[in-house]
Amino acid sequence: MPSPVPPPPHAPREPVVRTLHGDAVTDEYAWMADREDPRLRRYLEAENAYAGAMTADVQPLEAEIFGEIKARTKETDLSVPVRHQDWWYYSRTIEGEQYSVQARVSVHESPTRPVLEADGPPAFEQVLLDENAEAAGHEFFGLGASDVSPDGLLLAYAVDLAGDERFDLRVRVVTTGEVVDDSVRQIGAGIAWSLAGDYLFYTRVDQAWRPFEVWRHEVGRPSEDDVLVLREEDERFSLGVGSSRDDNWVIVGIGSKTSSEYHLIDAHEPTGPARVVSPRQRDVEYELEIHGHWAYLVHNRGRVNFELARALVAGGETGEWQLLDVTAPDEYLTGVDAFDGFLALSLRSGGQTGVRIVPLDPFSDNGIGTSWDVGFDQEVRTVYVGDNPDPATGTLQVHLTSMVTPPTVYDFDVDTRELTLLKQREVLGGYEPGDYVESLEWAAAEDGTRIPIAVVRHQSTPLDATAPGVLYAYGSYGIPLDPSFSVARLSWLQRGVVFAEALVRGGSELGRAWYDDGKLERKQHTFDDFVTCARHLGAVGFVDPDRLAGKGGSAGGLLIGAVANQAPELFRALHLQVPFVDSLTTMLDETLPLTAGEWEEWGDPVGSAQAYQWMKAYAPYDNIAARDYPAILVTTNINDTRVYVTEPAKWVARLRDLATNDPATAPILFRTEMRGGHLGSSGRYDAWHETAWELAVLLHLLAPRLPSRS
Repeated sequence: MPSPVPPPPHAPREPVVRTLHGDAVTDEYAWMADREDPRLRRYLEAENAYAGAMTADVQPLEAEIFGEIKARTKETDLSVPVRHQDWWYYSRTIEGEQYSVQARVSVHESPTRPVLEADGPPAFEQVLLDENAEAAGHEFFGLGASDVSPDGLLLAYAVDLAGDERFDLRVRVVTTGEVVDDSVRQIGAGIAWSLAGDYLFYTRVDQAWRPFEVWRHEVGRPSEDDVLVLREEDERFSLGVGSSRDDNWVIVGIGSKTSSEYHLIDAHEPTGPARVVSPRQRDVEYELEIHGHWAYLVHNRGRVNFELARALVAGGETGEWQLLDVTAPDEYLTGVDAFDGFLALSLRSGGQTGVRIVPLDPFSDNGIGTSWDVGFDQEVRTVYVGDNPDPATGTLQVHLTSMVTPPTVYDFDVDTRELTLLKQREVLGGYEPGDYVESLEWAAAEDGTRIPIAVVRHQSTPLDATAPGVLYAYGSYGIPLDPSFSVARLSWLQRGVVFAEALVRGGSELGRAWYDDGKLERKQHTFDDFVTCARHLGAVGFVDPDRLAGKGGSAGGLLIGAVANQAPELFRALHLQVPFVDSLTTMLDETLPLTAGEWEEWGDPVGSAQAYQWMKAYAPYDNIAARDYPAILVTTNINDTRVYVTEPAKWVARLRDLATNDPATAPILFRTEMRGGHLGSSGRYDAWHETAWELAVLLHLLAPRLPSRS
């Protein structure tokens, strides 16, 4: 870092005492909860200036990495077109443009999949939505939904111009581009059409930003005439809305962290009632796929790893559930896609994802035939079902990726069981997958649990405990951290960095029990697993133990914040992105976004003294102490509505008070993007600049230290 080191900023201190369950806690920065307080913005700007001054020497490396990301990316490109009714639908990017163009081509004009014409648009293209035009004049642009009406005449789309994930709905005529309706504002993500294209369904949010209502809007009418369809009073549950694959049903999903419920609205009669598929039951979760007269349900009524059932649908109501024996107890069933002739199951087994084909056989006793898996034999891989909107298809679009395999799309012929390559993302600049080595390692936790670690490195990087490393994790909500390809990551790998993902408890990589063993009173397992993986990487020689960085975002930022307090000696640097680091304070305030709905994930510290104690034991903000910390990099966004900027701001402010770091060798850096939300900048070039800066800063922090002079 540059010398001399400038003095860091310090936020104003206004101690407030909070007492609950007999525990008095002093919070010097509670005032930051008021995000409109001008002192907060001044503090964020001061931190940005300090981070800029401290990383001035990194700017050439940042520019170099941005150039590498850009040079490796095919900037003008086309997604794999998919057929729906009489159209091929796709999106494409254009060199120099930040956003995508959504478009379609008639199958009558192009019987085969459209292709770019000399890097220009496909022949006979009909533009649905040019996101670049929509974003013009705005610092941020986000798309919450985009859906063509079943008759193909109208496009409904929802836009966010602030980054707060609140969307304005617009409807335009596809052929002319004329906007015929823009009266519905400030809605949640997700929309659904009636079959005739005369009504739209959408969600609204409450004061805690929870989607809690579904409304019906008649296209062309003022929003004041909209009709409330469903309201969810239980603050643990949120609503979502969508359509069945054949557009015959509007599907309303209602879910908490531990139970779910679905309602169906006949899209032929959109003003009719919403009928419940199966009423919610405590600790019973299910997902719904409708095809013809059958509802297929992925559920955990009798198996922790979920299983498949089906039920007849009549008038929006379902009959008795019939179990279909298509998975083993140790296979985690995560989804089903139903087509005229087969089902495609998404599942996890042994830490790997997979796709299983189940043929439909009306002449068998249970309506199905003998199943088989779509075969891929890579040790580290992610396989999933792609976009398949045609219910009558005989082929299934399947995606494959890994840490060294760029995103690859296949057509799988269900009859011949053959895979046909449709597209692999082109990585420019002579990328050769064989130059990189990926593997699945296993580390042993103190309780005997084996923790998987996905690792990738350049083949020239030695395994002699001299390489710098970055260990990433998430570990919450049962969200799996599946291995995937990153163009930006190549800039690390080619500079000798070993990158690893710790598949810690709290995710679902090894099944639903893996998730359950890393939540509530067992949340400490998540942090212990990360520490176990860090020690393993050093012990077996993948990384230099003195040159290891930890990295995580959102709930993964909570993980990194907890580890910063519990095992700071294991890391040279820690990077926290939009981090959930004031977790106990947030979970005590049910008026904040996501709080009440997440008590089943973290615990209810208001109603339970026990939950309060286990959360306080690891909460990053509450456990900062006067000790040396690793170098800290915190990045966030001012309009984030999932994790308010308040949380990282408070955490950094208290770190500055207590940490005994030498800022010259272990600086605390905090940068806030003054536009954008939880997912960062919206334009791809802006996002590349952010990523390049973060990669460059971590590379700088992980550089070899000069020997001290005696």
